[in-house]
Amino acid sequence: MQTVPQRLPTTGPAREALREKGQFWTPDWIAQAMIGYVLQDEADHIFDPAVGAGAFFKAAKAIGQRLGRQIALLGTEIDLAALQQATQNGLTADDLALVQMSNFVLQPPARRFQAIVANPPYIRHHRLPAEIKAHLKSYSAALLGTALDGRAGLHIYFLLRALQLLDAGGRLAFIMPADTCEGVFADPLWRWITRHYRLEAVITFTPAASPFPQVDTNPIIFLIRHAEPASGFWWAQCTEAETAGLYTWIASGFGAAPEGSLRVSRRQLQEGLATGLSRTPADERWSGIILGDVARVWRGIATGANDFFFLTRAQATALGIPDEFLRLAVGRTRDVDGDEITPARLQQLEAAGRPTLLLSLDGRPFADFPPGVQRYLLEGEKQGLPERPLIAQRRPWYKMEVRAVPPFLFAYLGRRNARFIRNTAGALPLTGFLCVYPHQSDPVSLERLWRVLSHPDTVANLALVGKSYGAGAIKVEPRALERLPLAGAALEAAGDQQYRQGSLFS
Repeated sequence: MQTVPQRLPTTGPAREALREKGQFWTPDWIAQAMIGYVLQDEADHIFDPAVGAGAFFKAAKAIGQRLGRQIALLGTEIDLAALQQATQNGLTADDLALVQMSNFVLQPPARRFQAIVANPPYIRHHRLPAEIKAHLKSYSAALLGTALDGRAGLHIYFLLRALQLLDAGGRLAFIMPADTCEGVFADPLWRWITRHYRLEAVITFTPAASPFPQVDTNPIIFLIRHAEPASGFWWAQCTEAETAGLYTWIASGFGAAPEGSLRVSRRQLQEGLATGLSRTPADERWSGIILGDVARVWRGIATGANDFFFLTRAQATALGIPDEFLRLAVGRTRDVDGDEITPARLQQLEAAGRPTLLLSLDGRPFADFPPGVQRYLLEGEKQGLPERPLIAQRRPWYKMEVRAVPPFLFAYLGRRNARFIRNTAGALPLTGFLCVYPHQSDPVSLERLWRVLSHPDTVANLALVGKSYGAGAIKVEPRALERLPLAGAALEAAGDQQYRQGSLFS
């Protein structure tokens, strides 16, 4: 019996409720592959800390029958409605009899397990109550010797708690979002894991093969043993959904020849940790020069209230705001339909009713502004803007962040369209963009750098530093962008054969 497909609401309260619970059901072909890993050492049970709709229980029953073994089904769950979904998927009351209704992270079982498998709830940090976040921070500090960054979601703590409960020689299979190895907390997390456990394999998926095609996340399977750490691990990329080859390869102990739907390589652990476990191995695209060697990166301007501070020309004129307080600006990545923002494009946006002017006020006293500005600021106070979280940090509240006009912008969050943009319009970017400020700003150096940034190999290298999401989307934060490798082919194409000595922009 196939698992009943999960119907994912796309908008509204139902979608919000789904995000609060972080529950996304595991498809059968993934559950079977993961169970195939944890049952390799004659384990007589599995433990699932987030039973949900019971996909792993079903897979364990089926594989146990094929192997002629009785597999005890153990687990925890906090959502009774999820267990009711499990019965709809064909599990019986007897199958669920050993499931404890408890919070796995805060109230863990008192025993260890030989086989742990999970698709933990993907609940991001900002949805966790403050008291829970404080408890998790203390927990990670006691376990790792240093507290994880507060942006670690609940799924990270599921992994840590499960590893603690993994018996000597036991196996663990977790399917997790890519932020598990791409987030700001990833380095201390994986350094600790790989010092105490053996990372055996990492399985990634192309967008076409994603187990969760309607979910904005990039899933990864981690296969870990409680055994002596090893210097290498298997890294695979699955290119076809519903492939049986994934189970065959994993259940064989990685000995079976992978089918065409799997790309498999053996990687060194240190390289994998340095490059990123979710990312393809570093290759010849790495020139030895990173963007931070030739430029600095800042985020765009955060107004705290774009609907107030970001205006159309018609609005500014009607409000009586003088030009001296207005700066050309661009707010949304979709407002730039190519790789250049030009004066003509700003005119098109204005004609279409899009705002193109930033109200950029300094910190002078209110009384020193002209009447039009004063009237508008009073309207902002009536709207409660000074109490908004970001604006409340400014003194005075209307004082805008200051940025020099960057020669290049970066659209840092995009679905297959993250890109550098040449800024010939002299526009200031809002937070939909990053600002790229080259160390050398003469025309020749700017032209050379633009050739490098727009080169396909450099753009491809964004995958080496960005955080990956569903459908091929990536997000690159400022410090991560500064670590972007500038492709050797791109540097050569820019016209300097001595780029390896760093002479291109000197």
